[in-house]
Formats: sequence, C-alpha cells, structure tokens
Amino acid sequence: MHLTILLRQGLMLLTLLALTYLAAGIGALGSINAASFYRELQLPAFAPPAWLFGPVWTLLYTLMAVAAWLVWRSTKQHRAALGLYFAQLAVNALWSWLFFAWYQGALAFANILLLLPLIIATALCFWRQNKLAGLLLVPYLLWVSFAAVLNFSIWQLNPGVL
Repeated sequence: MHLTILLRQGLMLLTLLALTYLAAGIGALGSINAASFYRELQLPAFAPPAWLFGPVWTLLYTLMAVAAWLVWRSTKQHRAALGLYFAQLAVNALWSWLFFAWYQGALAFANILLLLPLIIATALCFWRQNKLAGLLLVPYLLWVSFAAVLNFSIWQLNPGVL
C-alpha cells in the first residue's frame, strides 16, 4: 500500500510538471521570435538581458508545479486552489502571444494586470492548504510584478511597434 501511495504521488508530480511545462510550451510558441524582437526594441535601463528569461521561467514553472503538487497532496479540498492555478497558467501563456507574436503591448499589459491578482489568489489559496506551497509562488509573483513594469515601460518606449 505504501508503494501505491508513493507511485500515485510521483505520477501526480510528473503530471503537474507536464501540464505546467505544456502551458510554458504554449507560451514559448508565441515567443519564437522573442530574442530578435527584444533586441530591436527600445528597452528601459533596468531591462534584463534576453538570455535571462529562459532560465528564470524554467525555475519559476518548476516551483509552480511543485507548489501545485504540495497542495494536491496536502488536502482533499484542493479543487478550488488548483482551479485558480490552471486559470493563471492559461492567462500566463496568453501573455507571450499578445506581446511577442501579436505585438499588442497594451493588451499584454492588461493581461498582466489580470494575471497578478490571479497569482495572488492562487498563492493565498495555496498558503491556506500548505504554507510551503504558498511560499513557492512568491518568486513567481515578484517576477511577474517586475514583468508588468517592464511590459509597461517597453510598450511606452515603442509606440510604433507595440
């Protein structure tokens, strides 16, 4: 029986990682030309180099999936929290399409303004279920907050492009 529980938990962790990376992949499809587009933009002084985004997002998506897994295994009342998790993942994936594929700076910024409260709500729900799960979403919240400022600044600096 103990082995069955471990297998079930391992499978769920792999499933949540796969679903989270799937959302990341959908966003990445919208970002295929991101590196060259990013180089062409006027950027604020605080803009990070393009190479930094991949490693940061990989780490954040991993932390997010582990947080979702911790919530799943912590309680039977995880449905609402995981519903919020998947909702914010979908909104997150859309941002890359809005900004990098469709060149819609204003809509991308509006998307982040929707994403931020979804992340906060998810983190609070996760926190209530499992403290560590809530804490694991803090770097994601901080990065997306930074991304909102960056999105707004780039949009304002590039009115003819975005």
